[in-house]
Amino acid sequence: MGEEVGCCKRTGTGYGAPLEAMSGPKEALIYVPCVYNGTGREKPDFLATVDVNPNSPTYSKVIHRLSFPYIGDELHHTGWNACSSCHGNPSSDRRFLILPSLLSGRIYVIDTQKNPKAPSLHKVVEPEHIIEKTGLAYPHTSHCLANGDIIISFLGDKDGNAQGNGFLLLDSQFNIKGRWEKPGRKAEFSYDFWYQPRHKTMICSSFGAPLAFTQGFNLKHVEDGFYGRQLFVYDWPDGRLKQTLDLGDNGLISGEIRFLHDPTKDTGYVECVLSSNVVRFFRTQDGSSWSHEVAISVKPLKVQNWILPEMPGLIVGLLISLDDRFLYFVNWFHGDVRQYNIEDPKNPILVGQVYVGGLLQKGGPITAVTEDGKTWQADVPKIQGHCLRGGPCMTQLSLDGKRLYVTNSLFSTWDRQFYPDVIEKGSHMIQIDVDIESGGLKINPDFFVDFGAEPDGPCLAHEMRYPGGDCTSDIWI
Repeated sequence: MGEEVGCCKRTGTGYGAPLEAMSGPKEALIYVPCVYNGTGREKPDFLATVDVNPNSPTYSKVIHRLSFPYIGDELHHTGWNACSSCHGNPSSDRRFLILPSLLSGRIYVIDTQKNPKAPSLHKVVEPEHIIEKTGLAYPHTSHCLANGDIIISFLGDKDGNAQGNGFLLLDSQFNIKGRWEKPGRKAEFSYDFWYQPRHKTMICSSFGAPLAFTQGFNLKHVEDGFYGRQLFVYDWPDGRLKQTLDLGDNGLISGEIRFLHDPTKDTGYVECVLSSNVVRFFRTQDGSSWSHEVAISVKPLKVQNWILPEMPGLIVGLLISLDDRFLYFVNWFHGDVRQYNIEDPKNPILVGQVYVGGLLQKGGPITAVTEDGKTWQADVPKIQGHCLRGGPCMTQLSLDGKRLYVTNSLFSTWDRQFYPDVIEKGSHMIQIDVDIESGGLKINPDFFVDFGAEPDGPCLAHEMRYPGGDCTSDIWI
């Protein structure tokens, strides 16, 4: 006991408070789910280990690949078997990485402790068992619970109907316990979620129906109600749906959701992908319910040579620094990464912005048009001679908040639709240096991981995690 691995000391998992976690050791490795599904390359997805130690001879390189047994999984988001919600429990151990497969429904459990540089497959929870016992399919977000259980959101049933959504509970040995939510009032969608135990609340976003988004993005599906614009508020830990917040046209396709890390706070933010707004949610003054308001709005750009006359930002990758001072997100279409000061949660201030890809790059066919009729394109730098392909998507922040890592695959079908060069040439991963005093973002020219140079051919890189836990996705109780 007392051994340090990644960000967490083994005297119980995680840290006692978010600010304590900020002083944890600097990251040396990052795990990255890499996808071959949807690329036309008949290979299994894999988990890459990337060296992010600048003093290492293999810095900015993939040093290990854990290939999985099946083809067609579409790895997506990840989580841990234990986090800071288990702090103080000496039996808890942040050892296993949970990898839900969005399309196959398979859940991989990865042992990262035996050899953090070369993690190994510990267990597979097969989709047919999940469907048989719960009816759930299309898994997305995974969070650990203080008692050792794991809760995973599922987006629909085996046929892709959103009405079949819900939450799966696994025990500490990764056996299926059943559904978390209670019978009765039913949410229309399920996607990303975050719970705040001191406020006895869990809030879930809505995104859309698998039968729609797996085909690619179609505006008609939005009109037909296959995408959500709601937040669903559950009693925690009882699992009863107690309120639905309709975000209206300001909240089309609600995605990644985050409470502030301070467990006493009763406010947070959700990205609304298509509306390109960040909505703040909060408990009302009398404490009886929850409400919402638009906190950040990214205006659509008038464009030429695109499928529509206006281009939304398409906000994804939202996260919050551990001290609750800064909020980050990316615009997958526009191509910029943004940093906002949220010390006043009601009035975020843009303090950092950098273009790292997108549909408006100089030299490309699409141009933006200003109000006075002038055209412009984004100046996107090369890194080590590499052009930055696609648009920024997933983000991960270092514990101290000084380094932001970014990959550029959203979902293979959408990648092929909007960024076919990423399908052809593969993803990449970059690092952005962060000014945590007054704000500001700057690309690190010494860091570039090219997933287009993989031995089995170009692949798609998605969410990132540090061995031992990234802690920016931890929940404190």
